[in-house]
Amino acid sequence: MENKRLKLPTGIQTFECIRTEGYIYVDKTKYLVELIKTGKIYFLSRPRRFGKSLTISTFDALFWGKKELFKGLYAEEFFNRPEFEPSPVIRLDMSNITTCNGLEIMERSLKLQVFNIAERLDVALTKDIPSSCDAFNQLILYTEKKYASKVVVLIDEYDKPFTDFFDDIEMAEKVREFLRNFYSKLKTNEEHIRFIFLTGISKFTKMGVFSTLNNLTDISYDKKYGNICGYTEKEIMDYFPDYLDETADELEISRDELVKKMQKYYNGFCFDMGGKNRLYNPFSTLDFFQKQAFLNFWMATGSTSMIAKYLKTQNLTVEQFRNFPVSEDFLTNSVEIDKAKPESFLYQTGYLSLREGISDNFSLDFPNTEVLNSMSTMISENILHDNSDDFTYCRIDLLSGLMTFDCDKIVSVFNRLLASIPYDDFTAAAKKSIVYNRYDLKPQEWLYRSTILAFLRGCGVVVFAEMHTNLGRADLVVSHKGKTWVIELKVAYEGENPAKKAEEALQQIMDRNYAAPYPDALCVGMAIDDTERAITDVRIKS
Repeated sequence: MENKRLKLPTGIQTFECIRTEGYIYVDKTKYLVELIKTGKIYFLSRPRRFGKSLTISTFDALFWGKKELFKGLYAEEFFNRPEFEPSPVIRLDMSNITTCNGLEIMERSLKLQVFNIAERLDVALTKDIPSSCDAFNQLILYTEKKYASKVVVLIDEYDKPFTDFFDDIEMAEKVREFLRNFYSKLKTNEEHIRFIFLTGISKFTKMGVFSTLNNLTDISYDKKYGNICGYTEKEIMDYFPDYLDETADELEISRDELVKKMQKYYNGFCFDMGGKNRLYNPFSTLDFFQKQAFLNFWMATGSTSMIAKYLKTQNLTVEQFRNFPVSEDFLTNSVEIDKAKPESFLYQTGYLSLREGISDNFSLDFPNTEVLNSMSTMISENILHDNSDDFTYCRIDLLSGLMTFDCDKIVSVFNRLLASIPYDDFTAAAKKSIVYNRYDLKPQEWLYRSTILAFLRGCGVVVFAEMHTNLGRADLVVSHKGKTWVIELKVAYEGENPAKKAEEALQQIMDRNYAAPYPDALCVGMAIDDTERAITDVRIKS
């Protein structure tokens, strides 16, 4: 496939723009054709910046019959079928609705969008129509009449007005009722509608908002449509060969080495019940090719403040969601957001992804290094007094200390972090995590280690940890710009000698030969005094 002169569609979500202005389009049209052939009302949930809006835009062009845009794509042949007929499209983007000033402004904003759509369709609605619901109802009927054809309704980010109030249960319920009334017009006008496709990031409100759409088909976890959004590794290889070669040259590594690093850093999202397919997030992938550096682009995908606030209010840690077991019905049991468990919330927002489990069950884990580091950063910032400057200064000192083998500086950074832990809240989270993941550790010990580990990951350094689940590896192996630290942590509880604990930690590194793969590593035994909640004794061997 020749894409040498094609540009990266970074941030572009309009199908027609991509196809007419020289951008790469990864052909997903076979999935769209199949949906049109086999059904009528569909729902798809995916995290932000995963290609939902581009899917909506592609449906839009397909139903309007813009055949010239599909030349060379799977759907090109679809236009030649005798059963194909163009249809007028009503396309709503609920992320454009104003939600920050109450329901009255939200109602006006949605009503204005409906009138704007009518204007584009050259459909005249009643000017003094009382509500957005009535305007939407009229838009469907009048559009069908004008074009003498049943209409297609495409709704992007259907749940955005609701998720804006995920932490305000009273307001969320009002918005849910508002949306339920609005979307009920889809059911009321079913005989006038040819096709409906809705997207969002969550299923939490599906049962409440769409309770009248009893024939809705949810394809969010259907293995057949698992790759409808996002890039597979094969698609990366087929559509971006020149960018792979250019990036490998820039980073002075082979293409195979580049792909292996990309797999760990950006691949790993899974949305099918088989738990096998792996996907790259398009936003991060395109930015990576643009910047030609392994950076964290996930933090810029939106909803970061919402997630950070959720992590804080729920007192969550990172390690409690590693290899998190879930039952087979995890994907099919929808609950409202105020009743959803954290693992459901984090899965819907893309911070956790499916993995094959034991027997017929599944597990959840972070999809890749980029997302793991993103969540670690947010939790670390929450711990450090909600002040991103505190995190930034700690990160600067950490990276400086790692580079110069300055153990005093590293201990100082770790102690600033440990002193900031809201102990009661996070100890409760630690106890919960031990129950979930069967760590043979006291809650305090697990808490200290997981907090330090999250901070290291959030700072973007390479860190490996087993958290005592695999004998033969130290608690932490930290690598930054060619300097490696092998760290063993021990907690000195009341009545125990921290100096002796630090000596035991260092001796364990030596006895078990933890540093053998890293001949130039600095070996460090650290003792955390549980009474002072600080590292008070350190033993070093270079």
